[in-house]
Amino acid sequence: MSLLLRSRMKFPTQTLERKLFHDGYSSVIGVDEVGMGCLAGPVVVCAVAVSPGTPNIAGIRDSKLLSPQQRETLAHTLKQSGIRFQISLCYPKVIDRINIYQAARKAMRRAVDKLGGDIVLVDGPHAIAGLNLPQRAIVKGDQKVFAIACASILAKVHRDRMMMRYAKRFPEYGFERHKGYGTKLHHAALAAHGPCELHRKSFTIAI
Repeated sequence: MSLLLRSRMKFPTQTLERKLFHDGYSSVIGVDEVGMGCLAGPVVVCAVAVSPGTPNIAGIRDSKLLSPQQRETLAHTLKQSGIRFQISLCYPKVIDRINIYQAARKAMRRAVDKLGGDIVLVDGPHAIAGLNLPQRAIVKGDQKVFAIACASILAKVHRDRMMMRYAKRFPEYGFERHKGYGTKLHHAALAAHGPCELHRKSFTIAI
């Protein structure tokens, strides 16, 4: 995506959160996940709690529209601001056993339950089954809603750091470069070395 196109896109706002505060909610949780389409590594979820006193941090947006350095800087800023958040994940063995969608939902429920709040805003078209809280599912929520965008950044930074650590254990796969996604480099490494314990065996992996 060009810099010109990015500059024309609207940043996520706290408009929905402020409306919910006005309606009587005191803690709004935004939820997002990363790693759904990867061939290797965990799926990582972040839940972020926003309250009426949460600052509107400049530069927050969908993590996919940020450079790695921008994500790292914003993640640090979010943590320094004192914002409440919870990271949860499911590893490949769980993904293989219950499928990637159910694994992501399992991690979402765990993150929300540990964080606590009044209402949940989840990125995507579907609510999270099994939660005892009111919810709203918002398509492209990471591009529209501040709390969800914050969650997308924190989840992405956490997962990328994990994959960088895994790259030291399994240097032959180049995880530090593709983070487990199905790039040409990754497929070439799989053809040469076969899958390792980080790979999702239930995914179709061309070797």
